Amino acid sequence: MTGGGRILHKMKEKACFISSMPDSPDTRGNGGASKRITHGSHLVKGKSYHAMEDCLVCEFKQVNNNELGLFAIYDGHMGHDVANYLQTHLFNNILKEHDVWTDTVSATRRAYNTTDKDILEKAFQLGKGGSTAVTAMLINGQTLIVANVGDSRAVISKKGVAQQLSIDHEPNKEREIIESKGGFVSNIPGDVPRVDGQLAVARAFGDKSLKRHLSSDPDVAIELIDNDVDLIILASDGLWKVMSNQEAVDCIKNMKDAKAAAKHLSEVAISRKSKDDISCIVVKFQ
Repeated sequence: MTGGGRILHKMKEKACFISSMPDSPDTRGNGGASKRITHGSHLVKGKSYHAMEDCLVCEFKQVNNNELGLFAIYDGHMGHDVANYLQTHLFNNILKEHDVWTDTVSATRRAYNTTDKDILEKAFQLGKGGSTAVTAMLINGQTLIVANVGDSRAVISKKGVAQQLSIDHEPNKEREIIESKGGFVSNIPGDVPRVDGQLAVARAFGDKSLKRHLSSDPDVAIELIDNDVDLIILASDGLWKVMSNQEAVDCIKNMKDAKAAAKHLSEVAISRKSKDDISCIVVKFQ
């Protein structure tokens, strides 16, 4: 998280590992044309003094006769434990909701809040830290459900034109809500805005000491996958702080290999002096 996440000493911890499964077979989208869906991911540790704090999910699986693409970026702060917990539990909690197939948006919102409550109850084991999240669930290659808290971001490309699917939850944008709960947003010269002078995002999982002033409610969007869709990018803010949505799409739109594309985006971000952890997922429709 750019700006150092929370301003507190961070313990050195083990990085999270990538969860990856084989690519999807040919999938017939809403436009009727058959497209092969491939995916790839890449993680790069930033130049900060703590261990890697990003985690991701990047896999396809069969659930109740539905083929699901599950993609997520979890950008931890004050350690990787909350991000690691999300990597293991968040999608499972979404899929356990009774109405996940009939009202996926409501199911996703409830699962986000349930998961945050579980994290807060386990604060003794998971520590004082937290994590942002952006999740994308691709159902049968046709419907994409994107949800997020924090500033990790999902971008879709349609015929080469970038469109942001998630909302960056920046402290200044949610100042009124934070102040209505008794909190404040600091704007110190040379630093990024922070909730209660500590956290550089307005929404996150965990962060028990800030939770009275900090939301974990996700923004959720539905996107239908048609023939115009050529790729999706999910990435932590280590990428987006140095690259616009359209620049990211333009960097990889002619690359066929999704994993190579994810690595290339990370390398470009590093060349532009990004010092944060960078995690990136690319999904290609070909």
